[in-house]
Amino acid sequence: MPDGAGAPGRRAFPETEAHALMREYGVPMVRTLLARDVREAAARFTELGAIPAVLKVSSPDILHKTDVGGVRTMIRSADEAAEAFDGIMASVKRLAPEAAVEGVTVQPFVERGVEVIVGGLRDPQFGPVVVFGLGGVWVELFKDVSYRLAPTTREKARRMTMEIRAAPVLKRYRGGEPVDIDALADMIVSVSRLMAEREDVAEVDVNPIFARRNGALAVDVKVLGGGRQ
Repeated sequence: MPDGAGAPGRRAFPETEAHALMREYGVPMVRTLLARDVREAAARFTELGAIPAVLKVSSPDILHKTDVGGVRTMIRSADEAAEAFDGIMASVKRLAPEAAVEGVTVQPFVERGVEVIVGGLRDPQFGPVVVFGLGGVWVELFKDVSYRLAPTTREKARRMTMEIRAAPVLKRYRGGEPVDIDALADMIVSVSRLMAEREDVAEVDVNPIFARRNGALAVDVKVLGGGRQ
């Protein structure tokens, strides 16, 4: 997905709002809590009740969190969460001093799978469009994606998953077991419905989604406003 954060009139939704919007439309999202200071980081870790946990910087201006030292994994105590918060904030201040930072999100560590992306955008000619492809860094490296007008159907969404060049990866997850294509199709349909109904949303980038044998779970999402009101 192209980075539209700098486009005139567009604004990124706060991360917790973006996650809530996805859940409203039925996209399975990992539980995410926001911490704005060290004490909140420790408290959110305890509230989450999941070991290990992952902490990530929350900023509408930072597209790749790892590039600025904005991610800490395998956090196993409230004290470690507090230390991770300090480390993330110090790194981001050094490497992205102009970025507006909301705080740090606290999430449970989740089993990885095949990383895919489901996105949405408003094409000047065709209107709302839904996008599917390999996620993580691969979407930018290979630009291997498929498109449909939004909203789309479940059958068309299933076909989208097989149209990318990397479709064999989805069929041979971990050397043999295919990923849950139905779960991915449901996510595509949900995002397509969001793009069709929410004209105030200009762009959606649900990435990465961990696709596995049973189900799929979204870890991060970016939502840009600035569509038609």
